[in-house]
Amino acid sequence: MMRVAITADWMNSYGGGERVLMQLRRMFPDAPVYTTVYNPEALPASVRDWDIRTSFLQRIPFAKKRHQPFLPLMPMAFEQFDMSEYDLVITTNSACAKGVITRPGALNICYCYTPCRYIWDLYHDYTRDLRGRGLFAPVAHWLRVWDRLSADRVDHFIGISHEVAARIRRHYRREPEVIYPPVDVDRIRPNGRPAEDFYLVVARLVPYKRIDLAVQAATRLGRRLVVVGDGSARRRLETLAGPTVEFLGRQSDERVADLMARCRAFLFPGWEDFGIAPVEAQAAGRPVIAYGRGGAAETVVDGATGVLFEEQTTEALVEAMLRADRISFDPAVCRRNAERFGNGVFRAQLKAAIERQLQEAAKARPIPLGTGDYLKESA
Repeated sequence: MMRVAITADWMNSYGGGERVLMQLRRMFPDAPVYTTVYNPEALPASVRDWDIRTSFLQRIPFAKKRHQPFLPLMPMAFEQFDMSEYDLVITTNSACAKGVITRPGALNICYCYTPCRYIWDLYHDYTRDLRGRGLFAPVAHWLRVWDRLSADRVDHFIGISHEVAARIRRHYRREPEVIYPPVDVDRIRPNGRPAEDFYLVVARLVPYKRIDLAVQAATRLGRRLVVVGDGSARRRLETLAGPTVEFLGRQSDERVADLMARCRAFLFPGWEDFGIAPVEAQAAGRPVIAYGRGGAAETVVDGATGVLFEEQTTEALVEAMLRADRISFDPAVCRRNAERFGNGVFRAQLKAAIERQLQEAAKARPIPLGTGDYLKESA
C-alpha cells in the first residue's frame, strides 16, 4: 500500500490552508500530518481525530499560539521529522514545510501557497523597523539561503494561482502547475431574491487588506457598507468611516453566507495570492468589485461576474462601483463561475496531478507500488 504523509507549516488557526488540509485528508484519510505547532482549540472538532505529529516547538511555552518568533527554528524542526517510511509526501507550504528530508525514491509534491513572504516579496515591508536590530538581517539572509536550497528537495511544485506560480519561477527557478485551492461553494448559495442596497466586506482588518479604500469609497458615495471582521486596523478604519459604514466584527459562517446572498456587491480592494471570499460571494450569486491584481484577476470575470479596477486607490474603486451600477449581473453566471473552484474540482485536479507525477517518476526509477486505488476518499 502507498504510504503517504502530509506536512503543514503550522496548525493554530482556521483559514484557507486548513481548508486545503481537510480536502487532503479526504483523499488520504490515513496520512499523518506533520507540523511545527498545533493548537486544537483554534480548529474544528473534526481535526482532533487526525494523526497530527508536532515538532519540538510544541513544547515551548506560547509557541502554539504565537509561532512567528520561532520561524528561524522551523527549518530544523522539519528536518528532524523522520519521513523515511513514506512513498509520497505532500507538503503544503508558505514557509518551511517543503523542507522535510525524504528517502531516495519518494516523491515530495509541494502545494505552495506562496514562497515565504517574510523573507522574499514583502521582506522590506515586514521588517522596516527591525532590520537594524541585533541578528535580524543575518538570520533573514540565512533563512533565504535555506529556503532556496530546500526548494530543490521538492519534486514538483503546484501553485495556488498564476500569481504564486510567477513567484515560484522567480525565487526557486522551477516551473509549477496551477491548481486553485478548494472553496466550499455548496455552503453558500443564491437566495433567489433581489439584492439589497448595501455593499459587503469580509476580511481580517489588517493594513495590507486595504479595507480603507472600501470605507472611503462608500463614505464618499454615501452608500451603505457592511464590514465583517476584526483586526489591528479596525480603530483606524472606524475613524475614516462616515455614517453609512457599519462594522459588525466577527460573524458566524451562517451569518456571512446570508450577508453574501443579500448584498448588492462584494468589495475586495486588497492584493491577495488567491482570495476565497470573492469566490464565496460569487457562489452566492453576487458580483465582486475587486482590485485587478493577484488572485482576484483569476477568479472574477470583468463585466460578467464583477468589475476589476486597475489602481489601488479610492478614486479607482469609486469609479468601479459606478461602473457596476451600469451592468446587469446574472446571479446564475456568478454562481457557475464560482463552481470552477469547488472542493470536488480541487480533489479531482490534484489527484490527476499526483498520478502524472507518479507515472513520470516510475519511468525514471522503480516505484514499488501501483498508482491505482490509493486515492480512495473517506466517507
